[in-house]
Formats: sequence, C-alpha cells, structure tokens
Amino acid sequence: MMKKIIFVLSSLMLFASCGGDAGKSVETLIAEGNLEALRTKKSELADRQKTLNAQMQKLDSAIGSFNGHEKLPLVTTIIARTHQFDHFLELQGGVKTKQNVLIYPEMQGTLEQVYVKEGQSVSKGQILAAIDDGGMGSQLAQLKTQAALAETTFERQKRLWEQNIGSEIQYLQAKANFEASDNAVHQAESQLGKSTIRAPFSGIIDDVIKDQGTVVSPGPGSEIFRIVNLSDMYIEVDVPESYVAGIHKGSVANVYFPALGDTVVTEIRQTSNFINPNNRAFSVEIPVPNKKGTIKPNLTAKVSLNDYSNEAAITIPQSIISENAEGQQYIYVAEATNEENKAVVSRRIITTGKTQGDIVEVITGIKAGDQLIKEGARTVKEGQSVQIINNQTDE
Repeated sequence: MMKKIIFVLSSLMLFASCGGDAGKSVETLIAEGNLEALRTKKSELADRQKTLNAQMQKLDSAIGSFNGHEKLPLVTTIIARTHQFDHFLELQGGVKTKQNVLIYPEMQGTLEQVYVKEGQSVSKGQILAAIDDGGMGSQLAQLKTQAALAETTFERQKRLWEQNIGSEIQYLQAKANFEASDNAVHQAESQLGKSTIRAPFSGIIDDVIKDQGTVVSPGPGSEIFRIVNLSDMYIEVDVPESYVAGIHKGSVANVYFPALGDTVVTEIRQTSNFINPNNRAFSVEIPVPNKKGTIKPNLTAKVSLNDYSNEAAITIPQSIISENAEGQQYIYVAEATNEENKAVVSRRIITTGKTQGDIVEVITGIKAGDQLIKEGARTVKEGQSVQIINNQTDE
C-alpha cells in the first residue's frame, strides 16, 4: 500500500512539473498577449486540475484506509418511488354571474309599495313592488262586466241560431262583440300587470335603488332594484393555446379566493372552440359552488387547472438537480456497497418533465428504488465514497 502511495505522489510531482506551450509560464503568455495561446494554456490547466483532484481523492482514500479509518462525507438520501403526479396551470380570474340584472318599471306612475329589502332572498315570480295603476283596476272590472254580458248574449244567440231562430247577422254580431270584449279584458290585464314588479329569477335583492313614493317610468335611469343569483356563479379565464390538448371539459379546477382564505374544488364546465387571435388563448368557464354564501360577483380568484397527470411518476426536489456546461441536468445517486451505510457516488444525467412548485418530474435517468443524494448533493463528486446518515422516501 505504501509503495502505491509513493508512486502516485511521484506521478503528481512529475505531472505538475510539465507545462504547456513549450514550458512557457502564465506570466510570459500574458505578456505576449496571444489570446489563442492563453485559451490553450487555460484549458491545459483546467484538465490538469481535474486530474489532480481525482488523484488527491484517491490519495485521501488510500491514506485513510492505511491509517485504519476513513473520514467520509456525510449525506442523506431519498428513495425514489412512483406515485400519482398532477400538474396544474396557474391562472387568475374574477367571479361572474349570468343572473345579475337591474329591474326597470314597465309603466309610468308612482312607486306605491316596495315589499322587499336589500339582502332579502326572493323567489322567481315574487312581487317586489307595486306602481299606482291610475285607476286601471276599476277600468278592468268594468271591462270584465261588459265582457260577461257580451258572453251571455253570444251564448243565447248561438243557441237560437242552432235552432234556426233569428238571423245570421245577429249571431255574428253577438260573436264579434264577445270576442272584442274578451280581447279588451286581456289587454287591460296585461297593462295592469305592468304595475306589479316581480322577480325574474330566484336570487338576492342586492340594492333597492328607488324609494317608495318616487315617480318612475320605463327607460334608463329608472331602475328600481338590482337582483343577483349567487347560486349560479362562474369564473372565466383565458388559457394559452399551448395547453389546448390538456385542458378540456371535466378537468379538475381548484379555485382559491385570497380575500376569503378559502378553496373550492370544481370542474371545467365549458371550453371555447375559438382561439382569440389577439392573445392566442381560448376561454374556459368554471362553475363556482357557493354553499357558504360568501362568494360575491367580481371577487378575485386564483385558478389551478389540471392539465397533466401521471399515475406512475417519479418526482424529485428541484434543489438536488445540477446542470453541467453542456446544459444537461444531473443528480447524484448513492450506489450501495458491502459496508453498512456506505455508498459510492454515481452521477446520472436526467430528463425532466413538468414542474409543480419545487417538485420536478423525472422522465429518464433514474428508476424506482434508487437512493438519491439530498443533503450534500452540492459537495459530492462522481466516484466518491460517502456515508449515509439516514434514508427518506421521496413523496
């Protein structure tokens, strides 16, 4: 063993004495100002340094073994496992509702009664307010009386006509009078119905805009209520066209509301069939269940859409990945030896897939069961002996 160490030391001394570029020193090359010669010298020195470092490691290992003990670098490892991996696309949007409308009067008059208050839940068709009908109710009652008389006259004339009694003109006149009276009643009922304001759908009265006693009329500026349906809300977000293959109807969507500190798990309800040429994106509609009643229209939301899943993925922490000069990513694996808790470092070039937070999916380069060096990954080298102080399972 001692002879081997002496031989290696002699080799290092001989190697160090040799210089590149006909033995010229660094100072001489710098003084000459030859850029190509300087680059060549730097490359030679870098190669020499790598060789010396490798030789020094061998010497340290040999000296440690000769002295009866070896001081090995301490590392921790994680054992690579296959598991379900879901990748989510992060976007931002706002809550919308298709049932958020202003209610206008359909006739002119004084707002006689307001039956609801702000924040009150109402059902579709429920009466919200009444406008003074200006005597239309009395007119309708009179028209109904006239219509009843016309109907009686028509029924009698019809029976006489069927018995061949009376003239045809009398029968036709009675029929025309009855139909005209009946139409007048329906028109009056329709007009009188406009004096009653009803809820167009079930929801919540968000705002009572006009007070009782106000004179109102159809048209802009005369809105009386705002009604909102908080049970059928949704979020619409624009998704880049590069995700068109992974985002589809039924994909899982996690919706987080920063203002509420709450998350809702739902699914994509609809995806647009049109890609906007201005932003190269397509719209996605996501329903938002509002069981607690705390979600409001225009509330800001962070949306996470599941665009990729792998049932048997191997994932690793971003922190243990390094990159070489060629742009290749690699990690260090602890190859087990015959000695307990001791291993030899092996460098593995890897191909990565999707990244979620600080977790990276590994496509090639490692397999389930490999011991990946975690703590100490930035200090170890290929072929180095290390001591494992604990094992962790990659989650």
